[in-house]
Amino acid sequence: MDLTSLTPGGGAGGTAAGGLVKDTTTQTFMQDVIEESRNQPVLVDFWAPWCGPCKQLGPLIEKVVTEAKGAVKLVKMNIDDHPAVAQQMGVQSIPAVFAFVDGRPVDGFMGALPESQIKEFISRIAGPSAEEQGLEQVLESAQAAFDEGDIAGAAEIYGAVLQEDRENVAAIAGLTRCLVASGELDRATQTLALVPPGKETDPLIAGAKAALELAEQTADLGDIGNLAHALETDPNDHQSRFDLALALNARGDREDAVNHLIEIIRRKRDWNEEAARKQLVQFFDVWGATDPMTIEARRKLSSVLFS
Repeated sequence: MDLTSLTPGGGAGGTAAGGLVKDTTTQTFMQDVIEESRNQPVLVDFWAPWCGPCKQLGPLIEKVVTEAKGAVKLVKMNIDDHPAVAQQMGVQSIPAVFAFVDGRPVDGFMGALPESQIKEFISRIAGPSAEEQGLEQVLESAQAAFDEGDIAGAAEIYGAVLQEDRENVAAIAGLTRCLVASGELDRATQTLALVPPGKETDPLIAGAKAALELAEQTADLGDIGNLAHALETDPNDHQSRFDLALALNARGDREDAVNHLIEIIRRKRDWNEEAARKQLVQFFDVWGATDPMTIEARRKLSSVLFS
């Protein structure tokens, strides 16, 4: 569609929300949308006073655009008063929202979306804000500290993030893992209680919860030497082998831990209601799907299960 033929000029429409939201007309569309979108993404909301869904969408999209703090601008066009642009763009139902970047429409949606989906749409168009990029870098530095063994440093960073945003899922999960690594299991449990409703199944939270549960499992295990001796006496002592796998993993010997669990599955797959397989799955949750040991352990598990 060629919108460059629209005539620029004319008076500006009403403006609100610190210049981020404004009304436009057929005469000002070129300036308000086409030209402005060369500076930053512009959303165009085609609406009409008689449209019920428009009345639902309007306040929500204005709120989200305002909260985005300049990542995008919103231009509203009443198609009853100014039908030409909507007709040229083939708008057949409203509300209809189009995103313009570099002078042309690149994406859009129709109908009254919930606030969460509007946020996703704007994030897809505008990318993360400078504030979000800064937070992402902070969280990456915390993870790097944790990976390098600086548990206290990582915990301090995650704690600082939570002081600003108590519902930040990544920080809650990260601080929980730090507390688990420090042996502060009660505080780790309290930290997990901060998870906001609806976020309990987030992969980061699931991994942190699995790490806590694993630490609680290993808290009362016997001496590794005694467990190893029990296996030498009876290789089919699956409980001792299972406990030894947990203890080895707690010491960081993940490969041997995996091998012992695989051995249980090889010898007696259904022992203790498939406890060894379930334990491997818990390891995967703690380590993460892309961890090399997770990938290798999955390969070994598949080899045993499907041999």
